[in-house]
Amino acid sequence: MSMAGNLWKVRELGRVGGLRTVARLARRAPRVDLSHPARSPLGSSVVNCVTYRDGVRVPGGSDLVDAVEQVRKHGDGFVWLGLHEPTDREFAGIAELFDLHPLAVEDAVEAHQRPKLERYGETLFAVFKTVCYVEHEQLTSTSEVVNTGEIMAFIGQDFVITVRHGRHGSLGPLREELESDSKQLSKGPAAVLHTIADHVVDDYLNVTDAVQADIDQVETDVFAENGARADPGRIYQLKRELLELKRAVVPLARPVEDLATRPIRVVDPEIQAYFRDVLDHLMRAKEQIASFDELLNSILQAHLAQVTVAQNEDMRKITAWAAVIAVPTMVCGVYGMNFDHMPELHWRFGYPLVIGVISAACLALHRGFRRNGWL
Repeated sequence: MSMAGNLWKVRELGRVGGLRTVARLARRAPRVDLSHPARSPLGSSVVNCVTYRDGVRVPGGSDLVDAVEQVRKHGDGFVWLGLHEPTDREFAGIAELFDLHPLAVEDAVEAHQRPKLERYGETLFAVFKTVCYVEHEQLTSTSEVVNTGEIMAFIGQDFVITVRHGRHGSLGPLREELESDSKQLSKGPAAVLHTIADHVVDDYLNVTDAVQADIDQVETDVFAENGARADPGRIYQLKRELLELKRAVVPLARPVEDLATRPIRVVDPEIQAYFRDVLDHLMRAKEQIASFDELLNSILQAHLAQVTVAQNEDMRKITAWAAVIAVPTMVCGVYGMNFDHMPELHWRFGYPLVIGVISAACLALHRGFRRNGWL
């Protein structure tokens, strides 16, 4: 029986035989190693299922039902279950086993949620927006700069359930980092929640630093000698990508502040000090994004002003040349009329005189426009 099938049995038998009955059913099934870096060998959404006691990973199988039974039997430790884009059917048994609220379960499966922190009885439900910088050789009006995903976390007294959506934001390195610090991990599920929040916020700072380089490049191009010819689509695209980053960072401030300041049963007071450090980093990222938004507005306005100035210069040049050309046009127009009695019409030096007058007038106008900066 697969892990997903086993969890489905949890839902069916939870009301009849309790956790121990389901555990006996699970023991008849072959154990499956769920430590695959992406998805389990059976193709389910389970990435990993590990039990921790006193900050140390408990060796052995990764059967979820057995792990939960052992933790609750001994009264210490916790289970960390990692999922990647689970379906309703795959998550149904897990929700039944841990008594998760249906609204939180719906949010975890559907994704596309706003960063938030909610309490359902003794369980915390946190939503984090993950971001990553999309590398590109040259910024264009269609370049993708920021890619987003989501991490949902259910935190209880003896369990952590993380649900990840998106192609980035893997929690494997984070798990290894936590396992190397048994003292921090011994503080329970809240330590995992802090590490996730710290990891997500650090990614915010890394992305803002990378976006800063793109903004600097656009600013350099706009204020270059031919800045009026710069593509304004790049500025607009950066503003759109910055808005995506802003939607991930700004709403998270209130949940992290609650974790850092408000008493929450499943969050150890010692962990709250670490959340205050996360809040400081988050506020820094928030301030950077606000300054980027203002800077891009200024760059866009400066570019529009440069375009206006360039258009005015072009119009002055056109006007000046039109004035220069108007002199020979007027003279030639007068002498092009078919009259017999016109001054100097049959004079021998009439043509050279007209050409000289035209040339002198055009030269005088050209010098005057050059002196005034029109040409």
